[in-house]
Amino acid sequence: MDTINWHDFEKVELRVGTILEVADFPQARKPAYKITVDFGPFGIKQSSAQITKHYSKEELPGRQIVGVINFPKKQIANFMSEFLVTGFADENGDIVLAAVDKPVPNGSKLI
Repeated sequence: MDTINWHDFEKVELRVGTILEVADFPQARKPAYKITVDFGPFGIKQSSAQITKHYSKEELPGRQIVGVINFPKKQIANFMSEFLVTGFADENGDIVLAAVDKPVPNGSKLI
């Protein structure tokens, strides 16, 4: 494993946001949703999230998640992803979202 220093870590903008909307993404190669997230002072951003195994569209709005908001935008099929949704793979490789366990202001930075 490569090590990094504190300055390297500080460059990663890991911010909390609240999911506003979730839509199907049938054009994605792997099952995914299109999600819209409010990152407070950093604005409302969209991303693709391969989280369909553990989460229904109906249970996600209102949930706070952690995203990396300073990666360049990435084209996924006909959709432009504006941030990286973070999570952990379970024993089957399906993603479980990284999230906060108590509400915090949207845009708060992971420190």
